[in-house]
Amino acid sequence: MRLLAHIAATALRTATATLCAVTALALTACNPVFAQQQDTAPFARLTGPEVVNKALAATRAAKSVRITMGTKSPDGTPVEAYVATDIRGECTVTLSMGAAGTMDLVRTGGTVYTQSDEAMLRAASAGRPHTDTDDAEVKKLTGRWVKADRADRFTAQALGYCDRKRFLDRLAENSDTAHKGRATTVDSLPALSLTGRAGRGTWQAEVAAEGRPHLLKLRFGTGAPLTVEFTEFDKPFTVKRPAA
Repeated sequence: MRLLAHIAATALRTATATLCAVTALALTACNPVFAQQQDTAPFARLTGPEVVNKALAATRAAKSVRITMGTKSPDGTPVEAYVATDIRGECTVTLSMGAAGTMDLVRTGGTVYTQSDEAMLRAASAGRPHTDTDDAEVKKLTGRWVKADRADRFTAQALGYCDRKRFLDRLAENSDTAHKGRATTVDSLPALSLTGRAGRGTWQAEVAAEGRPHLLKLRFGTGAPLTVEFTEFDKPFTVKRPAA
């Protein structure tokens, strides 16, 4: 009888272990919540909003960062900006606006300089009466660095991209809607994907899953679609004062 009892107990333990293993596999395959917890290390113990808040804090604290931004103007013109900026306020921007032209901007020591192509200079003066003097001025200024007129709408737009806060604040305003998604990669870097709501639209973000939890990519589908990529965190760069 003791032998039979021992065999029965052993069989029960084996069956239980097998059932647990099979159940775990089934949960991973069939239950997205369970699978998500397995796939989002080191964020498995955090909620979506908590992950976003960690990403915002890490990205705000970075000593420097490169930002690539893409969107469209109200008339459908593609707008792209390539930015390098640091916590001291040093910044460089290349702003491209399709047929409206291209502008380079440098902010160093609190002074702002711009250099524009002919299309951008003409776009900046659009709506004003045209004169021969305007043509001469455009020819003179094309490709030349000048101290910026901050009242110029293109200069103000380019300068705004120097502040990473404008992008991070938009995410912070909607962080409480965050839901964790699957593990992914951004430029070969392990990351966690998150999604949420922004007004009547949605947003999606990828957060670095190794090292500091920097925000790597951010997309908004509300209004004009906006994509922002963050790279080269804490890598120093030098801004040279243009000969203006």
